[in-house]
This record gives sequence, structure tokens and C-alpha cells, in this order.
Amino acid sequence: MHKLRGALSQIQGRFETAARSPFDDGWTADEQTQSAIQTTVTEERARSIIARNESPDVPFEQSINPYRGCEHGCIYCLAGETKILMADGTTRPLAELREGDQIYGTRRDGWYRRYVRSRVLAHWSVIKQAFRVTLEDGTTLVAGGDHRFLTERGWKHVVDNIETTGRNRAHLTTNNKLMGTGAFADAAAKDRNYQLGYLCGMIRGDALLRSYRYARAGRANGDQHRFRLALCDEKALCRTEAYLRDWQIHTRWFVFQQAAAGRRAMPAIRTSARMDLAEIRELIDWPRTPADEWAGGFLAGIFDAEGSFSHGVLRISNTDPEIVRWIGLCLERFGFRYRVEHTKLDQKRPVDVVRLLGGLREQLRFFHIADPAITRKRDIEGRAVKSEARLRVRKLEPLGRSMRLYDLTTETEDFIANGIVSHNCYARPSHAYLELSPGLDFETKLFAKTNAVELLKQELSQPGYQVKPIAFGANTDCYQPIERRYQLMRGLLEVLAAREHPLTVVTKSALIERDLDLLAPMAKKNLVKAFISITTLDAPLARRLEPRAASPGRRVDAIRALAAAGIPTGVLVAPVIPALTDKSMEEVLEAGAQAGARMAGWILLRLPNEVRPLFKEWLAAHYPQRADHVISIVRQSRGGRENDPNFGSRMSGTGKFAELIGRRFEVACKRLGLNREDDHMASRGGLDCARFVPPSSGGQLKLF
Repeated sequence: MHKLRGALSQIQGRFETAARSPFDDGWTADEQTQSAIQTTVTEERARSIIARNESPDVPFEQSINPYRGCEHGCIYCLAGETKILMADGTTRPLAELREGDQIYGTRRDGWYRRYVRSRVLAHWSVIKQAFRVTLEDGTTLVAGGDHRFLTERGWKHVVDNIETTGRNRAHLTTNNKLMGTGAFADAAAKDRNYQLGYLCGMIRGDALLRSYRYARAGRANGDQHRFRLALCDEKALCRTEAYLRDWQIHTRWFVFQQAAAGRRAMPAIRTSARMDLAEIRELIDWPRTPADEWAGGFLAGIFDAEGSFSHGVLRISNTDPEIVRWIGLCLERFGFRYRVEHTKLDQKRPVDVVRLLGGLREQLRFFHIADPAITRKRDIEGRAVKSEARLRVRKLEPLGRSMRLYDLTTETEDFIANGIVSHNCYARPSHAYLELSPGLDFETKLFAKTNAVELLKQELSQPGYQVKPIAFGANTDCYQPIERRYQLMRGLLEVLAAREHPLTVVTKSALIERDLDLLAPMAKKNLVKAFISITTLDAPLARRLEPRAASPGRRVDAIRALAAAGIPTGVLVAPVIPALTDKSMEEVLEAGAQAGARMAGWILLRLPNEVRPLFKEWLAAHYPQRADHVISIVRQSRGGRENDPNFGSRMSGTGKFAELIGRRFEVACKRLGLNREDDHMASRGGLDCARFVPPSSGGQLKLF
């Protein structure tokens, strides 16, 4: 049964639905709540599995997270009119994108990031303060201050904004150069002039247009008129047919060439009416004073007819010097640089090749201005993200107003916004690169690192590996419901148990009881300790705070089971929410101690920028009368702000309320016998790191 979610807003994900098996988490059937939002899981192949930490107030130096997801927060980014590079080489305003659309993103391959096709997984908007970023070449981007762009020095936010985020973060300066091609060009208007230009380029480039006469028995003459255009790409044929129809010239479709081995079918359109041919000749006549729209249409038509784009080179070939001259004139009209290469000069009709210069930036500008019909010729898959464009930040200015901004979640975790590589939304401060959306998106879109066990074996085998306890549950709960299906935590424990490697576990789930057969023998060797997190014993309050976690009573039972198995176990009171859960701290500690806990800890509520709006929304919905009071005490405990990023105080806070909670915690622990000085397991570094036996590479046996 799918239970109520914690966040109150956010769109539903579009991943493959994960099957769930029944499990007793302590909630009775009448306490369950149906939810239409299904949890979905994306399987991914991680590049590494052990994360290192150097924070002085975090009690571990190594951690493993087999799953991604479990916290709240998101960033919203760009103005709705921002052009996004689609997978067919066209552009579309960000506001008009929808889930499932195919776009371009990037992926690192060797020394470079390269353009790859990606799918839009989510799309939404929010109203917030906007900033304008102006680059040296004139490219402009309107974005929220929290949005990130790719620079030559990595991902950077638009602004630091430490007063509201409560943390220092990399942000744009005038010394940064953004990565990409620069602003996308506007397409030529597809008016009547564009149609005439396209027909001129297409028909002169690739069509048969002929009238001829021959003698026929019994008739004065055998005048024949033929217009025929045969192409493998129906998109160009459809555009040509539609434009001719707008000029009252109707053509018929037929199969010019049947499909055969190694050869595609070639459809064609034709007409044999004398008046139609006369009209077509008039339409494709060279203009005396061509408009920009005609020039754009001509380049599109001649490219569809005679152009190619492969191996990073855009070419248009033709044997007619007049057509080649007009190609050059139209390119010059839009400021393109090009080179004419003469080939096969010894032949009767030598071929001239017009090659566009300037690399991908100019090639995309050509595609966007001319907008040829054959999109397969616009493929930039695999091209490196490098450019000589002048993309250094020249100016960054607040617009002084809030506006509706949009963002995406994509398969590649980024997208191309007005020619600049742009990071899609991310989930929370501790997962800045997760690209999960806020609220319900975080809760419903999970990622399983299916190669976690394999990676752990490899990293433990490294010659320079230093043994330190590995923490599980540092960022996301390692015993999430999907663990029952994937059993990644089980596999990781099996590896660590076999190598006698120390570890710690923090979880809210009673599923940890499944692995007692592995944890208990490790505990006898001083290789493991576990913490069960309990926020409150008030079941209705817990149901609202952590609707998909095990009930408080079930978690107490898990402490009892771990302690009975000889596993050093602690109870973690986290988070302590002022005026909401703080009154039950002693009750939680006492229940944990009675169940066999030997250690205890507490963490004051933290509200980083990504979490703050979601918590306030939840607070206003469930406890509107207490909302202002709760936030007021949070500010008093965070130096006047709603979050404190400083080491040493960010976990416990400062001020009278934090001091009072700390003193109450110490008194309760002393009374209950928790965190005794003679209990070496309660101190950092108390696990045995000397027993570790590294895996042998290639399965080779050790001599001694």
C-alpha cells in the first residue's frame, strides 16, 4: 500500500515503477493512506562508490550511499523564452518543453564533454527573483540566482547569495568563461519570400524541370513537360509540396525508386502540366534584390538538396557556377565565412564545394537561420563542447523583480540554454549534482547504483587504500523500501564482512533486522556500530513528519533486536524541531536506552536554502498556529538566520535554545547510562581497522 508523502507539492516522475513487497513497518492498516504518487527507480552505473569527507563536525571520513534520493530541495532557473537546443537541431522556448521531449545535453568522454541526446524527465516553473547574465559576445541569459552554468572552472551558481543560502558556494564572476557556442540565432521568417528562396534552392539544386518536343504519329507535335523531385527524405519533399501548393501548383506523389538491399526507397513528387512548369520557372527566377528571408530560404533549400554535414564539416556541392555564386552571396549576407573548393577540374562538369568555416558555433547558426527541413543533417552527437566564442561574463545584474522561471530534469543532468551548457535542477545541498527535483520529485524519483558491490571490491583492492570506518546512511537512508528489491546494502555488507572492514550504519528503517546474520558476527570483532534515528514517539506527529518511514515503535523494536544480537546500538534524536519535537527528546532517549541502546546523539533542525521553502510549506499546512514561533526559534538558534553553515555549530546551533537542548541531552544521557566514557564504542574511531584483509586482484591466492 502506498502511503502519504512528506512534501506537499511537485510534479510526478516518469521512471519505471519499482515493485514493492509487503513489509511490516509498524503502521496498522487503518493508519495507511493511499497515494497516487508512485515511487519509481532509475538504475544507474556509478563511477565510484566510497565518498570522502573532511568536515570536522561529521563523525566519519568515508561513506557509501547505494541509493540517491531522500531529501528535499531544488533550484529553478531560466526565463521561459530561453531557447533550448532540441535533438533534431532546432530550438524551442524553455516554457514550451514537455516531459518526454528529446533535447541535447552533454556527457564527459575523455578530455571533453560531448553533446549527446537526452530526454526531458520533468518540467515545471516557479516565481522568484531574476538576474541577467551578459557575455562578451552579447549572449544574454535570465536566470534565478541559484541556477548553475558550466564554466571553464566547473559548475557555478549565478550568485553566491550567502545571506539566504547560509553557505559559501562557487558563483559567477567577470573572470569566468561559460562553456558552449553562444547565443542561438533567430530563424528567418517563413513568409512568401522564404518560400520562394527555398523553392529556388531545392528545385535548382535537385529537381528535373524540362519541356521538350518530339514527333508523334498522327499528331502535330509531342510536347512534354516534366517537373520531378525525388528525395530519400520526405520532410524536404513535404515542405516543397506544401510551398508549391501555396502558389496553386499541385503535385502528385509516386515511388521513384523501390527499397532494395543497402538502398532506401526514394519517393518523389511530379507534375506534367505546362502551366505549372511555367509558374515554377517564374518562382525560381533569381531575384534582383533578394530579401533576408529569401536568402535564408535559399540556403535551406540548397542545403536540403545538395548539402551534407558529417565529421564536423558542413558542405554544399554543385556543378553550376551561378548556383555556387548565389550560395556565397547568401552566406555573406548573414556574415558567414566560407571557402569554395574546386574538385575534379579535369572533368567536363567540375564540382565546386562550398565549405562553411567557424566550427560548431557557425554551423548551428546556419541551421537556426536557414532552418532546413532535413533534420538528420543537423546531428551534432559526439561533438566536443569547445568553442572560440567570446563567452566571458561581462555583466551580472539583478532585474529588481520576480518573474516566472522554468527548469528541467533531464537524463544527462544538463541541457543547452541559448548556446550555454546549463545544469538542470538539483535535489539538496548535500547532493548538489543529483539533479532531482524538489518535494515529491525527490521522494518519487530514486536512483539505484546497481554496480555498487562491484565498485566496492575494486576500491578496496587499490594498493593505496587506507582503512577507515565506512558510514552508511550519511546522506540517504541505506535501508530505503527499494532495498528490499535491489539488496545493494546486503551485497555491500557481504563484501565488508568477508574483508573484515569496519562500518557504521544510521537508518530509520526496521529493515536493518534482515542483516543481523552479517552484522552480529562483525560486532563480535568490533567492526560495526549502528544508530536508529527517532524524531519523536508521537505517532501522529511522526506520521506527518516521516510518512514513509517505520513507525517510532517499530524503530524502538529494531534497537532492541540489534542490541540483543550484540551489536553496539545508538539512538539518534534528529532533527530536533523547536516547539514541535523538542519536548519529546527525553522520551526518545529513555525508550532507546530501555531497548538496549548504548549511545545517543542529537541534531538541531537545519534549513539549507533547498530545504527551507519545503519545510515552511509543510509547517504552514500541518501546524499553521505554530509556524511563526518555530521559525523564530530557528533564527534565534542560527545567529539570526534560518541556517548556519559553519563547522562546529551547524549541527547543534547557538544561543539559549540550543544550549538548553544540549544541557537536557547531557542530563538525560547521564541518567540513562548513555554515552558512558568507559564505552569505547561510543567514541569516534573506536572500531577495529587492523583486521582488514584486502581483496586479491584477479582472484589470486596469497602465499602467506
